[in-house]
Amino acid sequence: MTSADLAPDPLPLAGRTVLITGVSRRAGIGHAIACRAVAQGASVVAHHYSPHDAAQAWGADDIDAVMASIASHLADGARLTPVDADLSASGQPARVVAAAVEAAADAGHPLTALVCNQAMSEPDAALLDVAEDILDRHWAIDARASILLAQAFARAIIGERAGGAGDERVGDPTRAIVFLTSGQAQGPLPGEIAYGAAKAAIAGITLTIADELADHGIRVNTVNPGPVDTGYLTAEALESVGRMFPFGRFGAPDDAARLITWLLADDARWITGQVINSEGGFARWRA
Repeated sequence: MTSADLAPDPLPLAGRTVLITGVSRRAGIGHAIACRAVAQGASVVAHHYSPHDAAQAWGADDIDAVMASIASHLADGARLTPVDADLSASGQPARVVAAAVEAAADAGHPLTALVCNQAMSEPDAALLDVAEDILDRHWAIDARASILLAQAFARAIIGERAGGAGDERVGDPTRAIVFLTSGQAQGPLPGEIAYGAAKAAIAGITLTIADELADHGIRVNTVNPGPVDTGYLTAEALESVGRMFPFGRFGAPDDAARLITWLLADDARWITGQVINSEGGFARWRA
């Protein structure tokens, strides 16, 4: 192995297309992932769905401004393709993946990665108050959509390889899926029964999906980014919860993006089937 082989690649995602869901706010994790991915050479298909954000306390962002921010980091030859979809609706996860496959073909950069960042956080409730429809809505967005996105992505990759395209080195996988979960296994999520249950399902199924897709050269991991300041926190929460971090600050969207984009690249080729807690030492008991 030469020194060149050991040196970090400045553009580890060059010549690849990455599909990222939930890219609708400049303060969000999806935007941070997309910015890092394009800066590292990838073409990105950025899914968004503003009506969800418009219904939340933090409100919707300007999608054109979100995409312009990401595009400002594009490496030479890479492309950014926005896709609007309600992932809770029947058939939409498959449609979004199909759009990514088409965009990848147009760019001449194969689709190699999927990041399931979409999430519904509100409304939610404690056990004694949660309603059936709230449970169903969280399941549809936080769990079912991710599973169906992974299914459509895997089918596209398997079909590509069956057709003789792509890298056949199953022992050195270049394809990757990253799910996002929450910290429900690290401590309680008071008042978030629906969200916690749906996110727990994704963490719980990670190893099984990773096992099923390993023979096709697709790595599968899940990231818990811990509490991240994406613009929804009150000043009181920033102060009170902030004391629970040994580094003295909340997580930032780019903290999650650093780990997730690394998991998409070849340096993470031996990592699969893992649920990774990246919480900055978050200590729930710290006063």
